[in-house]
Amino acid sequence: MFSYIKVLKLSIVAFFLLFNSVVKAADAEDPTAVVMHHIGDAHQFQIFGDVYLPLPCIAYSKDGFFFSLSNAFEYDPASHMSKKAINGYVISHDVLKRLVDDEGNSPTGVEDLTSGHDAHDHGHEGHDHEGHDHEAHDHDKAKDEHAAHGESVFLNGKHYKLVSASALQQLTSWYDFSITKNVFAMFLATFLLIVIFGMVSSAYKKRSGKAPKGMQSFFEVIIVFMRDEVIKPAIGHKWEKYFPYLMTVFFFILFANLLGLIPFFPGSANVTGNLGVTMILAICTFLITNFSGNGHYWRHVFAMPGVPWPILIILTPIEIIGLFIKPITLMIRLFANITAGHIIILSLVSLIFVFGKGGESMSGAFGGGAIAVPFVFAMNFLELFVAFLQAFIFTLLSSLSIGAAVEEHHHEDHETAHH
Repeated sequence: MFSYIKVLKLSIVAFFLLFNSVVKAADAEDPTAVVMHHIGDAHQFQIFGDVYLPLPCIAYSKDGFFFSLSNAFEYDPASHMSKKAINGYVISHDVLKRLVDDEGNSPTGVEDLTSGHDAHDHGHEGHDHEGHDHEAHDHDKAKDEHAAHGESVFLNGKHYKLVSASALQQLTSWYDFSITKNVFAMFLATFLLIVIFGMVSSAYKKRSGKAPKGMQSFFEVIIVFMRDEVIKPAIGHKWEKYFPYLMTVFFFILFANLLGLIPFFPGSANVTGNLGVTMILAICTFLITNFSGNGHYWRHVFAMPGVPWPILIILTPIEIIGLFIKPITLMIRLFANITAGHIIILSLVSLIFVFGKGGESMSGAFGGGAIAVPFVFAMNFLELFVAFLQAFIFTLLSSLSIGAAVEEHHHEDHETAHH
């Protein structure tokens, strides 16, 4: 039987793996930078210490498709910048970026970014004027400051800006299709869903009429509870139409959350703590809700029955805004709760380095550990509960939104016609 002792042992192992994952970064960075690094996305998985699993970097620009593994860039975590530029692409602050000059062109081939910026060397040979040398020195210093901030680099006598990929809020000259940690974790969660529920489906076919067994019995309890206690009451007699979507969303969020609690490969990715992921899930619910809306639903949005028209001038815009506020709250609630949990756990681990003054005070490190260890264990158990809770809440609120859109009110229409 899976005892509490086994759970405690697993928690201890998870803590020390999490501790190891932040030791190296804590030596060179402040705790805030360490925490933000670990909840963000990346182009590689840290396996242990300096061992990283590279992930594919895929991009498209006017020069065509680009493909490379992330380790080819020789990313330096200390400087947050790759040591190599490959066909104009670099990794800066764990984000793939493209070097673009003023004419919109990018360098080709492999360039070493650590060999020094030599733009100031061109056209200055044979000049020994002290003022000119001082000016060149200041110019070089300014260029190095730009490069240090990751905004631009000087390569082979040219100034290149670091341009991010096209996104929802900004369209640029190229597109990023890389398999990052979050993308990998989403693929893994999807793969696990297909395999596990494929096995459950097969078990139902083979054991038709028999009591559920093993994995089938474990998931049947969850599915039946969600069907009878959440989806049916919220949607009504049309629940079967939306049941596949709602259960897919529920288990996808659950699996992604659980994978995020594993502090080592293939876990540790903060999938539902990524605003882009939660936004897409919320948009799916928004589209399904509004495309399924019946006449009664839209009448209540644009012209609520029984409300005087002067009030409708105020009420209708509020109802229209409410259509968009609901998915926004869905998106932010999931993102904020999952991210907050990761930040708290990592912040507690960081207390060891803060109190220990980066290794200078062993007594401080032990004091920080005495505070951090029990709280991290407690937070891990709480996060396990939150992983289920947030999947449940997202599915419940989606069910309520869909139910409000498809609900029929014959009695209300009859009363309105009677009056």
